[in-house]
Amino acid sequence: MARPFWVWRRLCLSLLFVFIHSTPTANGDKINYNLVHSWADKLGLELFSLGDFITRRKEVQESFKEAKVVTRQGGVIVESMAKEIEMMMDLKVSAVRRIMDTAENTALSHQNDMADKMFSYYNAKSMAEPGEPTPPAPTTPPDMDDQIGEPLIYVPPKVLVLEPRPEFHNTPVNFSVSSVHVPVNVFDRASDVIKAIQWSENLDQIFRDNYKNDPSLSWQFFGSSTGFMRQFPASKWKKDVPVDLYDCRLRSWYMEAATSPKDIIILMDGSGSMLGQRLDIAKHVVNTILDTLGTNDFVNIFTFDKEVSPVVGCFEDTLIQANLGNIRELKEGIESFKPKSIANYTAALTRAFEILEETKINSRGAQCNQAIMIIGDGAPENNQEVFQLHNWRDPPYRPVRVFTYLIGKEVANWDDIRWMACENQGYYVHLSDTAEVREMVLNYIPVMARPLVLGRHDHPVIWTQVYADLEDTKLSDYLWDIKQCEEQKADVLEYWKVHDRMLEPAEMHRREYRRMKETWNQPVDSNVYQFMTTVSMPIYDRRENANITEEVLINEALWELQTRETRIANILGVAGTDVPISEIKKLLSPFMLGVNGYAFIVTNNGYVLFHPDFRPIFQGYILKPAYNSVDMIEVELLDDDRAARDFNPVLMTIRDSIINQSTGSKWMLVKNHFDEMKRVARVKRQYYWTAIKNTPFTLVITYPERYGVSRVEPRTEQDIHRTYITGKNIRSFFDGKRWKIHPDWLFCKQTNKTFRTPETELLYFVDRMSEPGWHWPSSRSALPPEHAAAIYCDRQLMQSLVFDARVTKWFSNSTSFNARDKEEKSVSASSPIAVLMGLLPRHEFKQRFGITVAFLATHSGLTRWHEFHSNMAEQPSAGESFSQNNKRAIDEIWYKRAVDQYFVHKESFVYSVPFDAGESGSEIIVTASNAIFHNESSKSAPAAVVGFQFQHSAFYKLFHNITGNACAVDDKDCYILDNNGFVIISSRVHETGRFFGEVNGAIMMRLVEERVYKRVIVYDYQAVCFESKTEINASNTLLSPLFHLLRVGKWLLHTALWYIVQLMRLAPGISAHYNDVYMDANGTEQEPEDHGQTKNAAWLRHLTLRRTRLKSCDMQRELYTLYNEKDNVVYNMTAHACERPFVVLPIPNSNLILLVIDQLCPRDVALVLTVNPAPINYPLAPNETFSCYKHAREFNRVRPQSCISRHANESAIKLCGKGCTLYANLTLLLLSHALSRLL
Repeated sequence: MARPFWVWRRLCLSLLFVFIHSTPTANGDKINYNLVHSWADKLGLELFSLGDFITRRKEVQESFKEAKVVTRQGGVIVESMAKEIEMMMDLKVSAVRRIMDTAENTALSHQNDMADKMFSYYNAKSMAEPGEPTPPAPTTPPDMDDQIGEPLIYVPPKVLVLEPRPEFHNTPVNFSVSSVHVPVNVFDRASDVIKAIQWSENLDQIFRDNYKNDPSLSWQFFGSSTGFMRQFPASKWKKDVPVDLYDCRLRSWYMEAATSPKDIIILMDGSGSMLGQRLDIAKHVVNTILDTLGTNDFVNIFTFDKEVSPVVGCFEDTLIQANLGNIRELKEGIESFKPKSIANYTAALTRAFEILEETKINSRGAQCNQAIMIIGDGAPENNQEVFQLHNWRDPPYRPVRVFTYLIGKEVANWDDIRWMACENQGYYVHLSDTAEVREMVLNYIPVMARPLVLGRHDHPVIWTQVYADLEDTKLSDYLWDIKQCEEQKADVLEYWKVHDRMLEPAEMHRREYRRMKETWNQPVDSNVYQFMTTVSMPIYDRRENANITEEVLINEALWELQTRETRIANILGVAGTDVPISEIKKLLSPFMLGVNGYAFIVTNNGYVLFHPDFRPIFQGYILKPAYNSVDMIEVELLDDDRAARDFNPVLMTIRDSIINQSTGSKWMLVKNHFDEMKRVARVKRQYYWTAIKNTPFTLVITYPERYGVSRVEPRTEQDIHRTYITGKNIRSFFDGKRWKIHPDWLFCKQTNKTFRTPETELLYFVDRMSEPGWHWPSSRSALPPEHAAAIYCDRQLMQSLVFDARVTKWFSNSTSFNARDKEEKSVSASSPIAVLMGLLPRHEFKQRFGITVAFLATHSGLTRWHEFHSNMAEQPSAGESFSQNNKRAIDEIWYKRAVDQYFVHKESFVYSVPFDAGESGSEIIVTASNAIFHNESSKSAPAAVVGFQFQHSAFYKLFHNITGNACAVDDKDCYILDNNGFVIISSRVHETGRFFGEVNGAIMMRLVEERVYKRVIVYDYQAVCFESKTEINASNTLLSPLFHLLRVGKWLLHTALWYIVQLMRLAPGISAHYNDVYMDANGTEQEPEDHGQTKNAAWLRHLTLRRTRLKSCDMQRELYTLYNEKDNVVYNMTAHACERPFVVLPIPNSNLILLVIDQLCPRDVALVLTVNPAPINYPLAPNETFSCYKHAREFNRVRPQSCISRHANESAIKLCGKGCTLYANLTLLLLSHALSRLL
């Protein structure tokens, strides 16, 4: 039957349409600009209508119409915050001062007590909890201790009930008593140690009183000069490494309190006799001295033989700050030291005095104590002329102390080297074994503390630099070595499974890239360590004279023990308490600073105590080598396009004002990176700063000038009390479970109560506010000297939170899509798409759009949400997952980005997917967010952010429905990219979340050239690099023979293990496992093609990791951001064959662009752009290191106010160390005599 004419006509028109759209245009273009434009417009409309409908953003905006917009007064805010922190810190100082007073009085009253060597105390390392097994008492008489000549003492461990407490990070503690930690190098039954443990037990009462007065106190402790530490509350000691390395006398809070700042030059004997064990001991001495120094100290190391040379060449003729990075550089320099020839003591001492004098004249260094540490195996003369010339000009003072360390078991020339110390107010020790190094080196601390003790009444208050609660700074190297061993083991095991597939270039590159990504993992917020500062104070022995017993040389061969009374000035120890950084942050009221505003504290050295960009950890759990010496100008990056470490003079001027504790303000253009350092925003920020009085700290606050100058605030009639008067139940504003508050903010707190969750705590105070007689506390923190009240609140924050809860109460209610509540006034429901959405059944809505959750977060820290389920049954997993990961309100990335996007396009959503989400293989979730601003008169401020999460598959389906099959053909590629260049939609799902420059570097380069994206270089001054570490170096070739025996033993062990592995192949017990791993499908063993040594060496060479050591370095990232120019001409440009094989258009009402590419055009596949970090190659001189480069560009610093380095009565103290005793070996004596006769 013939078809009607109109049917044939429609068919012909359809074919013509297809032909037109599938054939290149006259100029060769295969991409239709108008068609792509329609895709972008339609996609933008549908996405915005979806978000507008789901989030009810107009209703949220309407909810805040009752609020007002006020101007944010930065100067007032910074002064208020500084005052709060000052009051809190004064409380901690008062507590430490009480410990100090009690300790000095107690020690004086117990000075005549006898040491009870059977005294039982709570040993933190051995005490037991009820029910725990205790070691049985010895049934046979204990053996004799050869060192002390007395029977070994056994005291059963004490039993103590411990209870986990959240304020101590759930550490089990007991608030009745304190516990004692004794280092492994200290004998706890020695008379002076056990006696101090006895009398210090009386400190428990003051510990308890302090905690009762201020329950916000963290750990309180007394560190004794004998080595033990008494800590309250009592707890078991947890070791970070198999060996207990902790010694309180090596901690910064002890060292800085016990001695004023110091300039130290270490002179190490480089004569040929310093070999073997002597060299080991000498290096151990140097490293221990370096461990006792802090950021207020300055140091350098010189080795001397015929010439005097610095161990680090670029540190010549100067002193360097003893921060972690410089100390690490010095330790590496001394590690490679090799003794050479005869030592010239005169030249070494002269050089040291000249450097110290020049340092003082030029006002460099610590400008307080000065000392020379001499390490050698004997001096040929006492060099009295040198000391007379440089150190004896103003008797009885000695401006430079001299400490001498005599190395070796049999040494004859000890008198001259001891004389140097005794005549220059120093101390002399003789070292013959590495085990005694730490204890002997620490003898210099009480000597340097003598001026402090003689002053009696002046107890300097010391605040430390930020540090982590770990035992030893060397833990980072230990963990890195363990990490490398684990990776090596994993590679070998994997090789035995897959064999040569492991050696394929692609697989090797993938494995290397994965490991590098792990090293780039630098979390800002981590619970692995607790970071803190400590306030401490020295404790003096109030006795002026004491009886001492010492060995006295009667004649050339006879020593005798004699007791005599002598003048003393002893330091008993140091008292202190920790102040967690998290507790300081709670006083900063981030609510007052608003979104993208923050505060940080800077020390007198210019280092940050904390900062949003302070990243002390890499690999997720390893501390960086110089984690606590991050300067403020290394985290506040100006947007001035200067080269790395070429800091802007304006920023340097601001830094000087801050470290000098001035008060000021300034605005600056800065680059703020965020989201794992893969995104960047260029912002104009306002800065305010002021000093925290009686501390070395300065508080700085900053917020964006564009939207930070104003904030939303409830009106007076919305006050909580007035709300109660009107009969409204405030508790009802927080009904249900679909809400959270910011977990780190201080809303209200009761010092003697703890709560399971922040929400439970908030509801408790909401109920308290409804009770008669409620009065707002006058402060956000405790008032000195003790708490005036057990409750303190942030009144402004609580008022805003209750207001936000009231006006947004409706949001968490389940949304009905068949009918809207009468109270709701939906503007977006008028659009056709929104009407269609409203008509869909609930399950079909979920299925079509993939919505999982809608959410709302307000400026007061409140987050609400509601879930969308695929059926009528409740499935709260989506909401629970969202609330666990997105409860920080204004601190969430989607909140910050939405507020920034508001100034690009007010009515637009920010869309994002997780980085590299396509490689995970799991369902990808897209997050969309939109900022709600409240406007009043000419002012506006961000009040909230609304958003929703939906399935990526639904987004892709929507995109496919709009574009049809046009993006599915081989000649075109379609991408949706976000404003930082990351792939949101691609026809290849595995590319989702990747940076587009890694997918198609050539097109990304064109987008940069055509000003679609702007490249922004961001410097990372906290990076970690990895320096190759060879097992054999110049230092270990001179180790003792025991080291070589150990290497032989290791070789024998490895050889034995190899044969055991080979024999295991014949063992029946593992045959099944062997067959699974090493047999093919036919049951025959998989033999490699090449059985020669070359093949074996190849896989070993490729799979053997290069052992590396951690090294601080600088890196840079090239990040990208969209140009926000309106009517950008590039968006009007069409494709033109292969000259411009793409069309790029913005997607309206979003942060996205649509990019369509002609795939048939050739491109440079080798061109790859990445946002990954790359090392910065500075122009270093030969043999110059990165530390040298930084030292040459060091910044200004302010010295601590306290400096007590001299006292007129110190010359009366004659204690300067014991002389060494020579023990003759009869066999060696006869042998030497015989050889002398023969020769």
